[in-house]
Amino acid sequence: MPSLRDVVAVLDELYDPAWADDWDAVGTVAGDPDAEVRRVLLAVDPVQAVADEAVTGGYDLLVTHHPLYLKGVTSVAATTPKGRVVHTLVRGGVALHTCHTNADAPRFGVSESMALALGLTDVRALDPDPAEALDTWTVFVPAGDADRVLAAMHEAGAGALGDYDSAAFVSEGTGQFRPLDGADPHTGEVGRLEKVAEKRLDVVAPARLRERVRRALLEAHPYEEVAYDVVETAPRPDPQRGSGRIGTLAESMTLRELADHVGRSLPAHHSAHRVAGDPDREIRTVALCGGSGDFLLGRADAAGADVYVTSDLRHHPVSEHLERPGACAVIDVPHWAAEWTWLPVAATQLVARLGDTVEAHVSTTVTDPWTFVPAPRSTP
Repeated sequence: MPSLRDVVAVLDELYDPAWADDWDAVGTVAGDPDAEVRRVLLAVDPVQAVADEAVTGGYDLLVTHHPLYLKGVTSVAATTPKGRVVHTLVRGGVALHTCHTNADAPRFGVSESMALALGLTDVRALDPDPAEALDTWTVFVPAGDADRVLAAMHEAGAGALGDYDSAAFVSEGTGQFRPLDGADPHTGEVGRLEKVAEKRLDVVAPARLRERVRRALLEAHPYEEVAYDVVETAPRPDPQRGSGRIGTLAESMTLRELADHVGRSLPAHHSAHRVAGDPDREIRTVALCGGSGDFLLGRADAAGADVYVTSDLRHHPVSEHLERPGACAVIDVPHWAAEWTWLPVAATQLVARLGDTVEAHVSTTVTDPWTFVPAPRSTP
């Protein structure tokens, strides 16, 4: 049976804490790293009702999207709502772990999950993050030693590109050099010009591994003085990670039909979603952002979306947006409902990585704070 430490390691691999915004508070809030974890409950909010559900359901770990604490505290006494949550979980032997903004942008994250819940295809990041910085290495090595040097660089982490490893380009040529006094040449003699059959190795590696790759190269290379270049390449956008998502509906529908489709695709709740735009407008390309996404409204428009779906939109940004000719339509959905779509995806990924050693369940407790929508008044 895995420990809490083991489960957190899987979550950190999926949703690296380094991806969290500076203001955020992610990670383990309560729990013994050595405690065994058999049953995991996933929920959006760490509120009392969810804490009670975790305890009564016999769960060992509660994973929430929203943090319990975003600011420093000096007390977790049960005299406050958040303190009561801590006491409930600790007394019940339930650990608490949070994946918040670190789970928004990556694969299997909140926005991607929402896009899949809406049935979008050709899904990609709306505002892609730059991919990890890469170095391009060019190394010149005697032909007979090329495979050994290349293998050492690959072992150090070079040559990985997306879903491939051991990548390289190898070309043949002739190297020349003249050893001078004081040299101890592997090939040739002091004072005599040498020409040697060599291979040129071109290979990429993450910039963060630069010194490890350099060390592996120098240890494997036979020459006293190794000829190599390292060039840091300009970062390329990563289509699999970034804020929001954009994709295509299988079939076009009107904005009114899409609004109904969105309502059916998200979990049931007591609130409502709002729509801005011509109800008869044809929709094919959909941009979205799970959670509060007004910062991407302009990006959705620039990307050619017919509609932008997100939460917590404010009056003025939407009003100003709609004044622009050809502006995309807007659908504002409840924050909780949009982010809930991540829970079954994260649960599936946990089980896929930990096997049948754990059970992962999704909370059905509706923690959207809005409890009802009154019937609208008829317009005169």
